[in-house]
Order: sequence, then structure tokens, then C-alpha cells
Amino acid sequence: MDIRSAVMGVAFVFMWSSAFSSARIIVQYAPPISSLSFRFLISGLIAVALAAALGQTMRLNRNQWISTVVFGVCQNALYLGLFFVAMQWIEAGLAAIIASSMPLIVAFLSRVFLGERTGWLGTLGLLAGFAGVALIMSGRLGGGSDPFGLFICVIGVLALAVATLMVRGASSGGNVLMIVGLQMLVGSAVLLVPALALETVSITWTAELVLAFIYTTLVPGLAATWVWFLLVGRIGSTRAATYHFLNPFFGVAIAFVILGEPMSTRDFIGVAIITAGILAVQMSRRPRGQLQTPSKV
Repeated sequence: MDIRSAVMGVAFVFMWSSAFSSARIIVQYAPPISSLSFRFLISGLIAVALAAALGQTMRLNRNQWISTVVFGVCQNALYLGLFFVAMQWIEAGLAAIIASSMPLIVAFLSRVFLGERTGWLGTLGLLAGFAGVALIMSGRLGGGSDPFGLFICVIGVLALAVATLMVRGASSGGNVLMIVGLQMLVGSAVLLVPALALETVSITWTAELVLAFIYTTLVPGLAATWVWFLLVGRIGSTRAATYHFLNPFFGVAIAFVILGEPMSTRDFIGVAIITAGILAVQMSRRPRGQLQTPSKV
């Protein structure tokens, strides 16, 4: 793999992982669902405008519309919406670790329901990854982390995993940036309903809130998505997906540096186990004699 691809992969992981720390800052000063709905509105409008400027249109085929709606609801509204709510009570590093288990859940569901074989390496990776998550969550529960917040995160990552399986390959056919923008607008519209019904817009304006909101809108929201698709187009989705094994490490490291969240020895061991498990699963999913496959995990 060339150096440029490696830099793109690490940059994507860093941007994706940093979203949890910026979200943790936002929810301390503003209502989570309303904030996320507004963020998706801005990101979606920017993405649609850029896509139109590049000549992309809203004339999508059936599979692309399925991808747009399912991911808009499951990824943006359910997954990120539930995580934003949960981070009122749990640490950003812990949320990042739970979210990082998504490739493991996709591999497990693919094995159980789709008959996809992962081999002995993949099986060991699944067992190790889930053991690492269980190790960290048991320690955090014993240390006072909110059980309801953890439960919400688990439901959110399950929604994302199911959506990933349902629309695997459905975003092919072009108009990628337009699809990304429309997904965000779908998420914004869906989140607006519970935001109006459940939240009172009470914002404590601080420099931290403004900077965190701008950052999470432009960097994890738009730049990370753009870099991901460039990386997939350059090296293929299977090889690109191996960078996910860095997510647990970056997630807890950024939360430690930016938010000062404490890390125990149990946490470090759990992160190492999860990282090894995700890497093993991704390596086991490569077809023999091939370096690329068309699916993103």
C-alpha cells in the first residue's frame, strides 16, 4: 500500500474517532437531538450544493433511494441520534469503543443470517473483539458509568450494523456526494420530530460549543466521508476497512487528550483486544488471491 493511501486511511480514522469528543462537548451545552438535526441540515445542504456543482443530480435509481432512506434513518437518526443522547451521561472514549464494534457485529450477523464464512481467523477475531468490549463495559459499569447510556449506544450500533447489511452495495452507480447529502437531510428531518416533541431549546453559548459544532459539522460530517470514498476508490473497500482497527485506539486517545477522560489498565487491555479482533476479522474477509472486494464494513 502506498504512503498516500496510508495517510488517507489514518486521516479518516482520526476524523471519524474525533467526532465522539466533539459531540461530548456539544451535548454539555445544547440539547443533543436538536443539535444533531441542525448539524445534519447544514452538512446536508453543503453536500447537496457541492454535488450539484460537480454535475451530480437527484435522479437516483431504486437501490440508491433505498440506501439514502435506510442510511438516513438508521445511521444518522438512530445510530448518531442515540449516541448523542447517550453522551450526556457516558464518556466519549467509551462511546467510541462501542461504535468501533460495528465491524464485528456486521461480521457476526453476516455469518449467522447470510451464511458468510469468516474462517478460523475471523472466528477468533469475533470472539476476541466481543470479549474486549465486554471487559471494558464491565469495568465501566463497576466504575459508575450509566447503564442506560450504555444500552442506548448498543441499540444505536446495532441499527447501524443492520443498515450496513441491508444496503450493502446499494450506493453504487454514481452520485455519491449527492447521496451522502440526501442521507443527512433525511436524518435531519427524522430527528426534528423527537427534537420538537421532547426537547426545549436551551443553549449555553460558549466558545467550546461553537468550535465543537463547526468542527463536527465540517470534519467528521463532510471531510471524513469524502476521504473515505476517495480511499475506497483508490485501494478497494476491504483494504480500506482494515483501518477500522485503529478506531478504538484513536477514540480513547483523543478523549484522553481533549477531554481529560481517565483510562484504566483494563481499558487499555480491552482496546488492544478489540483492535486485534477487528483486524483479524477484516483480514479473514479478504477473498483468496484478491486484495479488494466491493463492500464497505
